[in-house]
Formats: sequence, C-alpha cells, structure tokens
Amino acid sequence: MSQFQISSTDASKLVTHVTIVGRLIPETDEDFVKLARLAHDFRKAVLYATRMIVKGIDANSILRELRSMLNKAYGDSAYKVAKAIVEGCKYSGGNPKHIKIRKLFIVSEGEASRLGNRNIRLESVDVVKIKYPYDSSWLTFKALFGEEYLQLVAELVELAKQKGVSYGARVVFRDGRIYLHLSVPLELYLKHFKKGEAREELIAGFDLNSDRVNMVIVDRFGRIRDVKTQWFTEVTSHGFPRNKAKTKRLEALAKLLRYAYHHNIGTVVFENLLAIKKRRYTSNSTANRKITRFAKRELLQHALVMAMKYGFKVKLVDPSGTTHSREHDEVMKRYGLDKHVASACLIALKELKQP
Repeated sequence: MSQFQISSTDASKLVTHVTIVGRLIPETDEDFVKLARLAHDFRKAVLYATRMIVKGIDANSILRELRSMLNKAYGDSAYKVAKAIVEGCKYSGGNPKHIKIRKLFIVSEGEASRLGNRNIRLESVDVVKIKYPYDSSWLTFKALFGEEYLQLVAELVELAKQKGVSYGARVVFRDGRIYLHLSVPLELYLKHFKKGEAREELIAGFDLNSDRVNMVIVDRFGRIRDVKTQWFTEVTSHGFPRNKAKTKRLEALAKLLRYAYHHNIGTVVFENLLAIKKRRYTSNSTANRKITRFAKRELLQHALVMAMKYGFKVKLVDPSGTTHSREHDEVMKRYGLDKHVASACLIALKELKQP
C-alpha cells in the first residue's frame, strides 16, 4: 500500500463553539410584535444580501445597505448569514439566484467588549434583552433553558459581564414558539459536560453515511482490532421526518463513541468534510436523493463535539482517496471489507501514517 501524503487537522482548531437551545417568552404582547417585525426585516435583509452577493457587488457596498436597514451589528450578521447561505447553495449544486428563506429568524454575532453580544444579551440565567434598532430600545424576554444548562448559562453570564467572553445568538420562530440558540465557547461547554479523558493508544476511523456509521479500530501497527457498524436504514425512506433522522444518526454516533471510550481508543478520526466545496453526487437518482437529505457536515460537527466530551484526540483528514481509489480497493481485498468499512479503515490509517 502506498504512503499517504496528507496531513491531519486537530478538530479543536475548527470547532470553537457549541450551540445550546432555550425558549423565549415575551413579557408583553408589544415585545412579541416588535420582535416579529425585526425578524421579518432581518430575513428580508438576508435575502436582499444573497441577491447582491450573487450579482458580485462588493462586500462594503452590501454592508452599507444592510446597516442602513437595521443597525451595524445586525447588518454585519445578516451579511455573514447571506454569504453562508449562498455558499451552502453552491455546495449542494443549487442556483443561488433562486434562494428562498421561509422561516423568521434573527442573528447577532458575539462581541466580548459589548458584554458578550451587542444585540441579544443575557441579563441573567432567565432574562434576555434584544435590541430593537428602530428606536434603540430593548425588548425583554423570559429565558427557559433545560436544567442541565443552567450552571453553564450562569457562568456564561458572569464571564460576559466581565467582558471575558463572547457568544453568538440566533432567535428562531418555529411552530408558534420563539427559540434562542446560544453559541457557547467550546472550552466552557466542555468544562460542564466533559465525560472523561481518553488516553489510550488505539485509533478509530469513522465513515459517516446517510444510512449507517462505520467505525474501524486499528492499533499503532495498522492492524485492525475491531469493526463496528450502526445502521439506521429507515431514515432514508421517502417521507421520513428529518428531525427524527437526525436524532437516529446522533444516537448511532453516541453508541459508537461510547464503545470506543470503553475499548482503549485514544484518537478518533473523521474525514474533513468541512473543506469540501461541493457535494459529490452519483449517477444513481435514489442515492442522490439520500445525499441531498443527508446533512453530512452538520452530523460531523456534532460528532466532533461528542468525541471531545469523551476527551479523545479528534483529528480530521483529507477525504481524497477514501473511496474509489487504489488504496481503497486494496483494503477491501486484503481484509474482505465492504466499501464503507474499508473507507473507515482508510480514514484511521491516514492518521496513523502522519509523520
């Protein structure tokens, strides 16, 4: 087998924040109406920005327009959201000119010098204030977080008041309710939710797919020590709810990572799907439907955080060559593996081959 000429990336350098979710309850009907108006205008600004980005208008011109529609911080956030939407559309092979945004939402980036966030601010564990840009007033909402998050949020509030940390925030309207998505620094999240400290020598490679997750464990000599697969074929059937599919995949990942932690694994390795600029489609329409409905990069981001909670060294390797390559075919033949298990094996071996 030829030597791999590719370096790996420490996942902690790419994943810096973790999202937790709570509910928002308005103190008055007026606050709700104002927030809804702001969400409508924010969505409009994001859609407007996607059109300007597609036309090739320079960033400074777009930012001036957006800041005049909202305020500086909201405008800057709207631009970054629009840019991400356009890039995501291109990645999926869509036409950015036809982008539509249906849900109401508001985004505000973190800013440590502004008590954590300029526009969406945690006053305490159970109080959130949101800047209303049209008259510079603040809307007040009661915040409801799950009990498991209360200590984390309390520490986040105190650190933000000391201007020692920033947090991104997204307000989402869904099914008649208002949700707050907080982007919490990874280090702080792990402080409250870490499950262990893996310090063993074995390496586990993971191959993520729409209907299964494959894990292959190798030792430092490249010998396969164990193979595990978690299946969830039902999630790719037509009409299966996406949220339930996501839950099934996360449960499968959790089982494999828990198994790895209790079987002498020190390093887990995934393909660096975050570096791929475009989805890889096939000539099979059924397979393409599965690919389109499978948020692989989102699943990877969850996997990285889940792995860090166990204290694994988490590495990302270049996905080139893990399928449809000479090395891939050699691994399949040598060990009698199917193509997905062979991919997981190659992912682990790529990390092993690092200088």
